[in-house]
Amino acid sequence: MNKLKTFVLESYDEMKNKVSWPKYGQLQNSSFLVLVASLIFALFIGLIDYVFQSGMDWFYGEF
Repeated sequence: MNKLKTFVLESYDEMKNKVSWPKYGQLQNSSFLVLVASLIFALFIGLIDYVFQSGMDWFYGEF
């Protein structure tokens, strides 16, 4: 039990005093970048899915 208490106290100290947290503006910019990248990735995957589905519909329509 003493090891757990020591671990929690040292973890708290590290998070409070040793970690460099980003400023609010940096956090907003990073969040916006992740949102835009996720949107682009989703559109790209959607396009690939559409092309693949169209190709399969055409292929099976031939038989």
